[in-house]
Amino acid sequence: MATLTINGEKREVDVESDTPLLWVLREQLALTGTKYGCGIAQCGACTVHIDGVATRSCAMPVSAVTADQKITTIEGLSPDGSHPVQKAWLALDVPQCGFCQCGMIMAATALLKNNPNPTDADIDAEITNICRCGTYNRVREAIKTAATSIREGKVAL
Repeated sequence: MATLTINGEKREVDVESDTPLLWVLREQLALTGTKYGCGIAQCGACTVHIDGVATRSCAMPVSAVTADQKITTIEGLSPDGSHPVQKAWLALDVPQCGFCQCGMIMAATALLKNNPNPTDADIDAEITNICRCGTYNRVREAIKTAATSIREGKVAL
């Protein structure tokens, strides 16, 4: 039995210790916003936050996460889609197929929390998620739009 704090709620799951966190989220807890992409922590579709750090959940065994660590999924980012990054994503029509976008949004929010004024080089270095539709330019612009909104005090993280 593992105890996890997910989106602010303590949850107990009965899984093997080597079960990837991704499968616990999706299969045990029905938090399906976090996607399976590659299974080897390369594509980023499975990105969640663990204590605010963007983490690829497909390669993270549930045993590596303690009950005190806070896991945030896309469902926990904001209850109504009002997070500044989510709003920028919609305003700039970032998603094409949309499969990778939850992971991209989670990576972008972690970046902006640590760097509220990222350069193109900062974004390229931190957002290593793969988008097979190639929406990278729109992703970059959405991150900059969200950063501007946050800096100007229009919205907060």
